[in-house]
Amino acid sequence: MTAPQLLVHAGTFAALSGGGDISGTRGASPDGLFVRDARHLSHWRLTVDGTEPTVLVPAYGDEGAAAVLTAAATRDEPSPWTLHRRQALFHGRLTENLRLSNNTAREIVVIVAIDADADFADQFELRSDRRIYDKAGAHVTVSDSVDGTRFAYHREEWEADTTVTADPQPAVTPASRGTLRTLAWRVRLSPHGTAEITVRVIAHAGGADPSPVGPPDVRSVLALIRRERDDFTDEPPLPVRDVSDDLVRACERGLRDLARLRVPAVGPDGEDLLIPGAGVPWFLTLFGRDSLLTSHFALPYRPGLAEATLRALAATQATEHDAARIAQPGKIVHEIRHGELAHFRQVPYGRYYGSVDSTPLFLTLLHAHAERTGDPSLARRLESHARAAVGWMFVDGGLDERGYLTYEADTHGLLNQNWKDSEGAVCFTDGTQATGSIAVAEAQGYAYDALRRSAQLARTVWDDPSWADELDAHATILRERFHADFWMPEQNFYALALDGAGRQVDALASDAGHLLWSGILDDVHAQAVGRRLLEPDFFTGWGIRTLAAGQDPHHPLSYHRGSIWPHDNAVITLGLARHGLHAEAATVTAALVEAAAHHGDRLPEVIAGHTRQEDEGPVPYPHACSPQAWAAATPLALLTAAGARAET
Repeated sequence: MTAPQLLVHAGTFAALSGGGDISGTRGASPDGLFVRDARHLSHWRLTVDGTEPTVLVPAYGDEGAAAVLTAAATRDEPSPWTLHRRQALFHGRLTENLRLSNNTAREIVVIVAIDADADFADQFELRSDRRIYDKAGAHVTVSDSVDGTRFAYHREEWEADTTVTADPQPAVTPASRGTLRTLAWRVRLSPHGTAEITVRVIAHAGGADPSPVGPPDVRSVLALIRRERDDFTDEPPLPVRDVSDDLVRACERGLRDLARLRVPAVGPDGEDLLIPGAGVPWFLTLFGRDSLLTSHFALPYRPGLAEATLRALAATQATEHDAARIAQPGKIVHEIRHGELAHFRQVPYGRYYGSVDSTPLFLTLLHAHAERTGDPSLARRLESHARAAVGWMFVDGGLDERGYLTYEADTHGLLNQNWKDSEGAVCFTDGTQATGSIAVAEAQGYAYDALRRSAQLARTVWDDPSWADELDAHATILRERFHADFWMPEQNFYALALDGAGRQVDALASDAGHLLWSGILDDVHAQAVGRRLLEPDFFTGWGIRTLAAGQDPHHPLSYHRGSIWPHDNAVITLGLARHGLHAEAATVTAALVEAAAHHGDRLPEVIAGHTRQEDEGPVPYPHACSPQAWAAATPLALLTAAGARAET
């Protein structure tokens, strides 16, 4: 079941039914109140007179949920009451207002009740991958008070709790078994009168300080959240002259989603930051690659995201070797997790470094930020972090030993560590997964760009011209070597990767499009690749597939082997514009913008890779995150590409 209503704020989210309930689902779209990777409400069910109300108007709204509920009724016997249910989320605090109206000219009495429970399940337990985690000694306790109830979770030193209070005070009764509690109110309504109940849920996550105290009522919470949103979305205005209205709406929707997806983080000097979390439901946290590419796309319009992301990643940069986390000195983090399983290291993702591309993308964004803003102060502040990142590329990253950035499968984490990080995504045309020390194509483009940009910073900001010359020389060698080793003349295209034996991983994949963006290709080869990506086996009419059709591993509903990723297309579109392929860039832009229009002007994380059919919209990918940060930022990248076209 896909929850139709999603409240997101400051790294926390609540996934609710159309009526505002939570049923404790698992799998691709779990519902509940989630704070720091744990579910703090697993059951939240409203009844009136012992019956679940009929949803007259399902929950709607980005900042808060507003549903209208009634009793089951007929045309001749309408509901005697109407219930307006409004919910809002602030830093993991769910506030709910119930306004009950008497529709009749007589006094009525109704019993309003909410069944509540908290399972404190870690997000990794809720995924549909059939993994079981030992949580010996863990238990949930419940304590009731005059104004509500408190659920508390304990496992060794790990503690978390969820407190539910209400005004007016409820009657609290336990279920016959388990920890379920019922909060009930006997509401007397005068003729055509109204009554209100306010319920507050406060989640205290394990390992975290108490969240900020928010306003006491839903309207005040919504006003505060909207001010936060408007401060981000309204200034400065987007330069949208001479672009389509559909692209403008997609950009505006993307900015609103980026405002919601910002999560708290800490910089290298202990400063508080808001950075783009990757997406809901599984990835609402700092992700190196996702946050960096999102910030790249938004840089011309919201450079503050880039600064916050760079500071947060500098603060979490690895300083030592830790094989369990794939940590190596200078490497930029892939993922940060705060939950119980990460705390007990039952999953490696508490601070996990399993990405080959986050480190060069950190370096490219650092220079791009200084170049775009004209302010080198951040680059100067993070010089030591940048030098460590460059050092990682040469030492542990593989540039010295193999001449390329490489990774090896992590059997306890990610088998693939480029952006296509699902099992089997880096494959030959027969579908065989590449093995050994893998050099994936796009990471070499990022490395080339990182070397060039770091050389410019060394010259202009860090006062180290000799190191700049050295980095430029390495970049030139990498560019020449890359073309010799990755070019497939018979395909007029670049290989997806080199495997551990140096063989070309020959699947035709969208990764080659990233090479246009990085600048590692000359115009001749870049234009050949760009035009190839617009042929029908790649381009569906809704976007460019991750893997060209006609190859054995292609599947339109595969996560990385035939689907369409908007952010992937955004990188490619920026590359097309860079190399003067403006007609092709416009074609991809129009396709993505139209796809967004079919999703309320929002691009999801991924779209099924089916060929476009007349009178049909894009086929949804069933497990896509939405909203998702780099998809939300994709229209901004398309706007940048359109601006490049206008300037030529």
